[in-house]
Amino acid sequence: MDFAQRTIELARRNVADGGRPFATVIARDGEVLAESANRVAQTNDPTAHAEILAIGEACRKLGTEHLVDSTIYVLAHPCPMCLGSLYYCSPREVVFLITRESYEQYYLDDRKYFEVATFYDEFAKPWDRRRLPMRYRPHEAAVDVYRFWNERNGGRRTSTVVPPG
Repeated sequence: MDFAQRTIELARRNVADGGRPFATVIARDGEVLAESANRVAQTNDPTAHAEILAIGEACRKLGTEHLVDSTIYVLAHPCPMCLGSLYYCSPREVVFLITRESYEQYYLDDRKYFEVATFYDEFAKPWDRRRLPMRYRPHEAAVDVYRFWNERNGGRRTSTVVPPG
């Protein structure tokens, strides 16, 4: 199966159905493990990106948060939210099929605090220098949650062990 072509077809169908031009296919052992188009417009859920939905489906199906033996095909270079999710699930490889520079004459995602062209620069700034208003409110009880985690896990600081892939 041509997973790149499948990704393109999912995105095209999503546009035809009134959705946005993004899709993801997760492949493992020559088969589709999970796939999704972007569902933000259809659900009014700003987290319903194709990558997030497909990663969730694949992980639930496998019973793990790790996709180390998978290749993830995404239509466009991932946004920071999706990029974080891709790092988090540790796939073998991510294949993206178009750059932002190639599609920006046709599609623009502009939000109050989010413009694709500047977001990676914005993301890299210290929290108190970002355009999104953020306020740090220290609370001693917050660290107790992490102490509790540490105690319940035998003094282990790590949250997971990534299997070799």
